[in-house]
Amino acid sequence: MKIYDGADFKLRKWSGADLDSLVKYADNRNIAKWMTNKFPHPYTREDGEAFLSLIANDHPVKVFAIEIAGEAVGSIGIFPQADVHEKNAEMGYWLAEEYWGRGIMPKVIQEVAAYGFQTFDIVQIFARPFSSNLNSQRVLEKAGFTFEARIKNAIFKNGEMMDELIYVKHND
Repeated sequence: MKIYDGADFKLRKWSGADLDSLVKYADNRNIAKWMTNKFPHPYTREDGEAFLSLIANDHPVKVFAIEIAGEAVGSIGIFPQADVHEKNAEMGYWLAEEYWGRGIMPKVIQEVAAYGFQTFDIVQIFARPFSSNLNSQRVLEKAGFTFEARIKNAIFKNGEMMDELIYVKHND
């Protein structure tokens, strides 16, 4: 399944054939430092196999490979919430470091947000970057997300306390 095929990137379902590129690009300390602890470093073949197995049967698709030049170089997911938060979805993403700063992620985020609003019964999508991740904050703003909240000292990562920020895109 392909939801977007532009000049810069393609969004598609992950496949077992992506394992080598997944491990190649995900095994990067500069990516892992901005992710939750569920995203390991080092990122091994076993981690990649577990990830691909976890999302293999998602229907509708919630986690997409970001393909550039025929290779999976990142991932983006949209995760509908449950219970009293059922009208919300969380978005998370990462991209291979060599593609940072090229304007790719705002477009990727916009495409997946549009897909999320069309596919799931939600009214808003939120992302929670770390306060020290200025690049992710700029990417979200370029993609049309608005800063809505700061939760002081909500994150402990790599021996450091950080604020958690909440950016939101509403289904207009």
